[in-house]
Amino acid sequence: MKILITTDWYEPVINGVVTSVVNLSKELKKRGHEVKILTLSRNHHTYIDGDVIYVASIGAGKIYPEARLKMPVIKAVIDRLIEWNPDIIHSQCEFSTFFMAKKIADETQTPIVHTYHTVYEDYTHYFSPNAAWGRKVVQKLTRLLSARVDAMIAPSSKIEDVLDRYDVECPVCVIPSGIDPDKFGKYIGTGSRHEIRQQYGIDDDQTVLLYVGRLAKEKNVEEILRCQKRVCRFGTVLMIVGDGPYRADIEQQVNELGIADSVIFTGMIAPDKVAEYYQAGDFFVSASTSETQGLTYVEALAAGIPLLCKEDPCLLNVVDPGRNGWEFTDEEGFENALVKWFDMNERDRACLRTFAMRSTEKFSTRTFADRVEDLYMSVCESREAVLRAC
Repeated sequence: MKILITTDWYEPVINGVVTSVVNLSKELKKRGHEVKILTLSRNHHTYIDGDVIYVASIGAGKIYPEARLKMPVIKAVIDRLIEWNPDIIHSQCEFSTFFMAKKIADETQTPIVHTYHTVYEDYTHYFSPNAAWGRKVVQKLTRLLSARVDAMIAPSSKIEDVLDRYDVECPVCVIPSGIDPDKFGKYIGTGSRHEIRQQYGIDDDQTVLLYVGRLAKEKNVEEILRCQKRVCRFGTVLMIVGDGPYRADIEQQVNELGIADSVIFTGMIAPDKVAEYYQAGDFFVSASTSETQGLTYVEALAAGIPLLCKEDPCLLNVVDPGRNGWEFTDEEGFENALVKWFDMNERDRACLRTFAMRSTEKFSTRTFADRVEDLYMSVCESREAVLRAC
């Protein structure tokens, strides 16, 4: 098949959408499919790099950090993709590149599958002074989007429920995005744990609570800080891996809580080093309820790191309490889970880490691509049947 993937976000940006697109495209190419990616460049220039077409864009950081909007598109770029005549278009974002995807689809009679990566209700603070009004806008725009695509992919049952509540018009299929477990598992048992801890002055026997991700308001890192304030008497260290627009606020809260001695900010880490950084942790921690799936959760499990995350529907079928981690609802629940860990002997802790790693098999890139490929085939067959009937 000839597959066109459209996305507003792509490398060198690091987020869940980019990870999903990169992993999917690599797996599809392994299977012999011809894949092209249409995305926005990080500057005012349009250019092509291999199978990736970068369209000129301008910054729109006032709407959302690192967001960009397309500039007037060079007609030849779209014409070239129309002439290529893809069999399926898979859109990953609802804004700039979706409109290009729709134009190509209309010209070629190609079906569109769309992955709904983001619960925009949780991001209304970026674009609307009124949360209720923002939610209504999101719901209306999502329904309009659903009328213009042939099917939607929900990365989790949580998103399926959201789309059902929005009363979308197209079929919805739950397909979790996949990761490469070997990428994160290969550092287990290596010297990475000791080396990274040594770099930041952490003893090998200290319990490290690891957060990996963007530092943004919707990630609710403040709650993790309050949890660390509660449990730091046990000698825990909170390591925050990543950067973002909310970092200064988080650093201020660390100082106000009086926990600066037990919190480490690594800043942005190179993508090819992140897999090693997971090894520095004993638990992956998060209090975010804005995740659609949370690929970092699965990455941590693949690295053999149990989860200690705030209860959220996106963790359904991810956290198996007591076997690969725990969920918490408040600071007391966070502490209780840690106490269970401290009460374990080393054999039981090793079992927790082993099961964490094994529990990611259903999130592999292979399984991900299998299910997406099946959906592509189904959508194409349905479109062909409609065209024949006409």
